[in-house]
Amino acid sequence: MRALVLKRYGKSDQVAFADTARPVPKPDEILVQVHAAGMNPIDNMISKGTFKPILRLKLPATLGSDLAGVVSEVGSRVTRFKPGDAVFASIFDLSGTGALAEFALVPENAAALKPANLDFVQAASIPMVGLTSWQALKERAHLKPGQKVFIPAGAGGIGTFAIQLAKYLGAKVGTTTSTGNVDLVRSLGADEVIDYKKQQFENVLRDYDAVLGTTRGDAIEKSLWILKPGSSPSSLVGPPDAAFARARGMNFFMVFLFGLLSRKIIRHARKRGVEYSFLFVRRDGSQLAEIGELLKAGRIRPVIDMVFSFEHAKEALAYLEKGRAKGKVVVQMR
Repeated sequence: MRALVLKRYGKSDQVAFADTARPVPKPDEILVQVHAAGMNPIDNMISKGTFKPILRLKLPATLGSDLAGVVSEVGSRVTRFKPGDAVFASIFDLSGTGALAEFALVPENAAALKPANLDFVQAASIPMVGLTSWQALKERAHLKPGQKVFIPAGAGGIGTFAIQLAKYLGAKVGTTTSTGNVDLVRSLGADEVIDYKKQQFENVLRDYDAVLGTTRGDAIEKSLWILKPGSSPSSLVGPPDAAFARARGMNFFMVFLFGLLSRKIIRHARKRGVEYSFLFVRRDGSQLAEIGELLKAGRIRPVIDMVFSFEHAKEALAYLEKGRAKGKVVVQMR
């Protein structure tokens, strides 16, 4: 089968199409014929080696984390799916199997049935941004009706989903975006919209209960100033902390290193009476099924910027890296 493969960490010329063996499912896996693959900024970060200390890929590795497709084969212990089922899943954080291929292996517990009202491209756009938002807002922040959450970069892939989920949970949402995207984020439910070209969010927003850090730089530190004491800022972009390293079963050196990297933000957070944490999304088919019900009911809608053919998957990665996508970028296989 054909796959987009990372040969070595480094420059983009280390990513290329290759003919690889069609995988065979283990007892607890399903083999999915991929119809579409959702792209995420972390796909580019992985190929550069940014997450090399955290993700243990076996190179060469097939790229891509999110997919939607049709079950082709099932392992001997699989009970929830059968050949012919349309599914969607995140296979992020696996050792080398990826979504940018004609077929992909998916653990049974990572998959969910595709919402019938979504096509494969729409469904492939959901898994990582949906699970990240769910785990950040429901599990980590325990967001409640009437509370306020700050979700910067509201027009991005995670932002467009997280705003809608926060509104479903009954929260008020503040976000940042550029002038051209103000109407988009308002249409998704954002209550306080800061045009970052005209204002600094930390000078405007006040008394927030949670922050979902999605942008690099000093935005997570600045966001501490808009939070109430006792709040919980979570960052998707780091710095990773010692608690994360311990949860991943890393050695003492990595626990020490991540503790060192996060020392400054944790110190600032404690001075403000809030608790910083680093969030690393995990695969979860049961959560994805709940998200699927919200999509089926129309409570949340996919927001897609661009769709590329499989032959132009490298161009999709390059476009995504520019950081200008409004919503998600998806590669369509068939």
